[in-house]
Amino acid sequence: MTRIENNVQYEWAIRRVEELLPFVDDNTPLDDPNSIELELLSNLVADYSEEHFSLGEPSLVDVLKLRMFEMGLNQKTLSKMIGVSPSRLSDYFTGKCEPTLKVAREISKKLNIDAHIVLGV
Repeated sequence: MTRIENNVQYEWAIRRVEELLPFVDDNTPLDDPNSIELELLSNLVADYSEEHFSLGEPSLVDVLKLRMFEMGLNQKTLSKMIGVSPSRLSDYFTGKCEPTLKVAREISKKLNIDAHIVLGV
């Protein structure tokens, strides 16, 4: 098997990986058949999982909403915190516009959100 093609194969591979785990540890030689099979199947499972179950990168709006919830903020308070009007903040949430570099810097610093997420890179 060079690639997992469907969910049935994926489920089988997961079961087989679980069966092999007790037989392989850090001291198992790399040329041991169980070790080889475990590594190959683990890689296939990881590839299939990434292709079919990947969550992707969070959007700025998703991260802002989560951070607002965590910090107990509403949109009015957040807009004051980052120095924009409530209507401008609403535009960010609806996708009508994106934050300027200055506002993005404030969001990143004051809300402790990674700059890569804020800038969309």
